[in-house]
Amino acid sequence: MPLAPLFPVVHPILKSAFPGCLWMGDINSQEIALTFDDGPHRLHTPQLLKVLDKYDIKASFFWLGFCVDRHPEIAKEVYASGHWIGLHGYQHVSFAKLKTHELKHSLEDTQKAISKACDLDPKLIRDVRPPNGIFTPRTLELLKQWEYRPVMWSVVPEDWVRPGVKKVMSRVVQQAENGSIIVLHDGYCGGEDVADSADKIIPLLLYKGYKFVTIDRLWQQIYA
Repeated sequence: MPLAPLFPVVHPILKSAFPGCLWMGDINSQEIALTFDDGPHRLHTPQLLKVLDKYDIKASFFWLGFCVDRHPEIAKEVYASGHWIGLHGYQHVSFAKLKTHELKHSLEDTQKAISKACDLDPKLIRDVRPPNGIFTPRTLELLKQWEYRPVMWSVVPEDWVRPGVKKVMSRVVQQAENGSIIVLHDGYCGGEDVADSADKIIPLLLYKGYKFVTIDRLWQQIYA
């Protein structure tokens, strides 16, 4: 059963129930964020970078620590290109399944992997998106206690099940609005189509007048 039609319905409910997360940016601004989960990948991510460079777009990447350790040179290239980097856990495991010390180590190990690959201060890697978008009040309380910033989404085209580039493009373009946080995947699930999808989506949203910004910019809007 396709879940994509449900995401626009549950988004406002979850946003209201868990206001401590970043669900979207300023609805009065045409700034939107294009984000990518589950990488870096040795093939999909370099292909995606070429598309982002083509349109001079800065995106945000939420990485798995083991993927960074596996492909540090690609991680370094992404960061050197000016994109924003966040955490997705060391392995793709729901945070709700992890014990407190396991979650803490998962995030810290991912920070260390990114820091080593990108020569980046671990303290600057604070944004966290939970795998599968699953979290609990306990998870959020721990993230707050450890001074991480939870980041969610508003547009989820379910690209990981590979419904086709046209379907992904249609879902994103139809659902995008001011402040949108769009989630695509450049990792091992759905990443095969990510470059083609981005290449179709970006010019259409630019034509509509949207400006692509990083997750950090959306946080700045909230605290402005």
